[in-house]
Order: sequence, then structure tokens, then C-alpha cells
Amino acid sequence: MRKSISNDELAELPLSSFEGVIHVIEQPEDLDKALKYLSNQSIIGFDTETRPAFKKGQVFPVSLLQLATSDQAFLFRINKIGLPAGLVKILASPKILKIGVAIRDDIKILQRVVHFKPSGFIELQDLVKDYGIENFSLKKLSAIILGFRISKSQRLTNWDADELTEPQLIYGATDAWVSCDIYKQLLITPIEPVCEPEVAESAQED
Repeated sequence: MRKSISNDELAELPLSSFEGVIHVIEQPEDLDKALKYLSNQSIIGFDTETRPAFKKGQVFPVSLLQLATSDQAFLFRINKIGLPAGLVKILASPKILKIGVAIRDDIKILQRVVHFKPSGFIELQDLVKDYGIENFSLKKLSAIILGFRISKSQRLTNWDADELTEPQLIYGATDAWVSCDIYKQLLITPIEPVCEPEVAESAQED
């Protein structure tokens, strides 16, 4: 596995996005099926989106929580439904691994909605160091590990909009899905041993 990728090399890779089923959860009655499915998973991708602030000192609460498997993505509109107890239970479960990039800030903004003790989270930026990977953005990790690039063009759009656009939905689903699949790929990729320098023979026979 390569250790890094340049921006020029990244631009040459094919563009990919989530092609599975996207579930938008914005009503309390939509929760049960989503929570039942996710509660039975052992590995899910994790991400959040927040309305971007363009004024100094302006901060918005979290808008969206994305949880995804390889073929199902669930986009919870936190700005509309809050952070229900069933969802908190998943975030606090050590049995359900939540995989993401730069997840510390994501967890903090969710804790501002409802305080919970996070468990089962895996930070890809820490994990990939064991493989000698030197790039840590989700965009470059997907390129290095999965062989394609993902678009970040929707990152600064309005995640509090009354209706999310299709590009926003695909973007949100893609970020969580990619984290999940990166982790699964790493699980089957052997870690190359670090070569230690040979100790020079300094002893001489008398």
C-alpha cells in the first residue's frame, strides 16, 4: 500500500460516490426501522455536517448525523429531530464500531445536543499511522486505500435547509460510507513490519 498521494495524482483517479440506499430521517416515526437496522451492525461509518458560518464568532449547532454501512446510509436531521435516546444508545455502544475521520469535534458537537459517553469510536487518522500512511484527510485516504476520489463540493452548503438537495444527500452518505469501507479494507490489509536497522558488528577478536 502506498504511503501518500499528491494532489495531481489524486485528480487523475476516478470519482466515486455512495450508490446504495439513502434513508433521510427527519420525523420521529422514521426512527424505529433505522435504529433497528443500525443496532444489528458491528461496523458503521460515522460523520456529521453543520451549517457553515461565514461571520467571525458565528457558530451553528450540528445539522446532520450520518451513519452508514457498505450499502445503507442513514442521514439523521438532528436540527429537526434532536438526538433521540435510541440514537444515543448506538453512539454509546462499545459493540458497534463507529468509524470516521477527525471524529473528536463531531462527538463534541453531538454532546452539545445531548450529553452522552461515547464508546466504540475508531479514528482513522490514528489507525492509518500503523500502515505508514502519511496523508490523513478522508479524500486522500479514500484515494490511497480504495483507489478513487470523492467530491467535497457540498461541504459548505446549507445543512439546515428545509429540504436537502440530492447532491447534499449523496455527499453526506458518501463521507460515512467511505469511512466504513476504508476500515473494512484495512482489516484485510497486512501491516508491513517496520524494518529496524541492522546492528553493526563492532566486536573484534582479540
